[in-house]
Order: sequence, then structure tokens, then C-alpha cells
Amino acid sequence: MFNILIAAVILGGLGAFFGIVIAVFSKAFAAPQDERLLQIIEALPNVNCGGCGYAGCSAFAYSLLDGKSPVNGCPVGGNKLANEIAKILGVETKNDTPMVAKVKCSGHTENTKTKYLYDGISDCISANKLAGGDRVCTYACIGLGTCAERCPFNAISIVDGVAKISEEKCTACKRCVSICPKNVIELVPKRTAAFVSCNSQNKGPIVRQICDVGCIGCGICVKNCPEKVITMKDNLAKISRVGCINCGECIEKCPMNTIITD
Repeated sequence: MFNILIAAVILGGLGAFFGIVIAVFSKAFAAPQDERLLQIIEALPNVNCGGCGYAGCSAFAYSLLDGKSPVNGCPVGGNKLANEIAKILGVETKNDTPMVAKVKCSGHTENTKTKYLYDGISDCISANKLAGGDRVCTYACIGLGTCAERCPFNAISIVDGVAKISEEKCTACKRCVSICPKNVIELVPKRTAAFVSCNSQNKGPIVRQICDVGCIGCGICVKNCPEKVITMKDNLAKISRVGCINCGECIEKCPMNTIITD
């Protein structure tokens, strides 16, 4: 018994000794921490949304110090944060156009057709595995709110079976864009006047049969655009953000009311 106690004391003493040695050496040889790191971390919103492309705000802060990320890489903080980070790092920055997420679908329950009654898991990804969801239009918003659950800013709600995004709350973190199984959400400049609220690539006759507000690819918006910034691709109108003067002509001429302002 006495021998066991002696062995325990010796082992305990050795453990304490090496612990002290490690602590001393870690302090003696520790690399000095850049004070700017703490300043950047304090300036960041610390919501860890992943919109910057990193796992969290701390990882993004390290990437800024290493020069791997631009100072305006945080979509949540916007230009104000970018200017603050640039000041901390002593670099120049340019202010980008603020972005917002929008849903490319207006197929609410009253103006689009369904092919079956879905009674499964309330998740868009799961529903999409069952024949692409319950909508006849396979490009439509499924409307079960997976994007709303993923949004850390409570900027998304489900209205009449379609996701609706609050421009005031949205920070363009891209979480909803990446989680949507239908790719029905995209980022556009804030205060965009004209927006094609449709994601369908079906031809016009098919769209008319299944949706009252879908793009039928008629090209009327293309013909009436004074700046010629609207094109047709995959039976769907596309508005270029470069050159658009927000005249509203396409909104007025669209026979299906597919091009909207909100």
C-alpha cells in the first residue's frame, strides 16, 4: 500500500512539473497575437451565418488578416462594416451595391395547380424527392418553409404556399439560396424595380395550363424594353441589372403579370 502511495506521489509530482514546464514554454515561445484580430471579431455581427463562405465569424476574421477575403466579404454587415474593417486593416475598400434575396415564383395556392396532396415531412428537400413536390410546375416554390427555418434573421415567411422575403430584414447571407432544392431564390440589387417572378423553363402553352402568373416566353417585354436589357433564355425572360433604368415598361406590358416590383 505504501509503495502505491509513493508511486502516486511521484506520478503526481511529475505531472505537475511537466505541466509547469509546458506552461512556461508556451508563454515563452507563443507567437504574439495580432491586436487587429480582436478588433475585427468585435466589429463582426457574430451571427455565424456562413454567408462569407466560412464556418463562422472568427474564421472569417482570420481570413481577413491573411488577406484571403475582401473587407466587404460579410453580407450581413454591408458597406458600413466593410469600411470599419478596412480602417482596422489600413486598406482601401469600395462600396458594393447592397443585395437582397428574392423568390422567383408567384405560384400561390390559388393561381397554380397541384398534382397530389402531400402529407409527409414538412421539409422542401424531402418533398422534392417525391416527384419534385406537389406542384404541377416542377420549377415552382414548394412552400414548406425550409428556407425560413434556415434564415437566421427571420426574414422569410410562407404566404399562400410561396416563400416571401422581407427586404428590410434580409442581409443577403445566401443561406436560403443554397438550401432551396428548386433554385428558386436569387440575390438581386436592393430596390430592384423590375423582377421576373418565375422560375419555369416550360414552354408557353404548358405554363398557361398549370399557372396563371408564369412566364409564357411571349417576348413582349423584350420588344418593349427601351434599353434592350431583357432577353429570353430557356423560355424565360431575363432582365440584366446592367443598363436597366427601372422605367417599368416591362411590368406594364407583361400579359401574365409575371414581372413585378416586389
